[in-house]
Amino acid sequence: METGTVRTLVHEAPASGEIEVPPTSPHARAALHTAAAERLAAEGVWEQAYDHLHAAVRLLQGVSAHDELDRLRREHAEAREQSRRDSLTASYNRRYLDERLAALLSEVELRSGLCLALVDIDHFKLVNDTHGHLFGDRVLQAMVSELDAALPEAAFCARYGGEEFALVLPGRDLAQAVEISEQARERIARFDWSELHTDLRVTVSIGVAHAAGRIADVERLIGEADLLLYTAKAAGRNAVAYRAARGGRVRLAGAAGARRSIPQPVRTTG
Repeated sequence: METGTVRTLVHEAPASGEIEVPPTSPHARAALHTAAAERLAAEGVWEQAYDHLHAAVRLLQGVSAHDELDRLRREHAEAREQSRRDSLTASYNRRYLDERLAALLSEVELRSGLCLALVDIDHFKLVNDTHGHLFGDRVLQAMVSELDAALPEAAFCARYGGEEFALVLPGRDLAQAVEISEQARERIARFDWSELHTDLRVTVSIGVAHAAGRIADVERLIGEADLLLYTAKAAGRNAVAYRAARGGRVRLAGAAGARRSIPQPVRTTG
């Protein structure tokens, strides 16, 4: 089985003329398995990657096999974690967000459901136009730090795209999610942005969507949160918008709830 696997790997290698027959030494065959594991890990095929790692270790028995396996496991764990992270902000990326939301929504039962808050920096284009994109990058990095602060256990922040971020709040009901989001909005509004520039003031708008059990898929949950986010912007920005559990009317959290004009978009989730 192992020899056949190595032969397949050799046949899949680039035709350079240097490798014509399967290698016979344990070290050479182990190197092929290790290379295959690295390629598969980069593609996110973790189970097959570990199969190749185990094959490599079996070939290296007696040559610090245990240490080699530990090293390879650490390297692949690090690679897997890096593949989940946004390179600029170090928050989770869109790929991880989609995968995790799908996994959470597929669970048989969520006691309090699942809440998703989409966060958008108000007038961020003006920040970039005024101070430049490198400065804007620093604002994004500071934003992640503030959004991450005080998140409850099992919750996480991910970069959705551009200046938009997602707060995923498993096991939280709508009231709790709105409170967490409103606290984040207030924290960002109070943050001393003058550390970056004396004239800088940053606020965010947030849309909070709630799914109980299996009533929504990822696309519909994100769509509802996005709709509520832009409702918050249309209602004057620097606000948290959510749909009341009873009646389904859109409301704004905190002091913004007293604003006279709050649009009422059509619901996108069941």
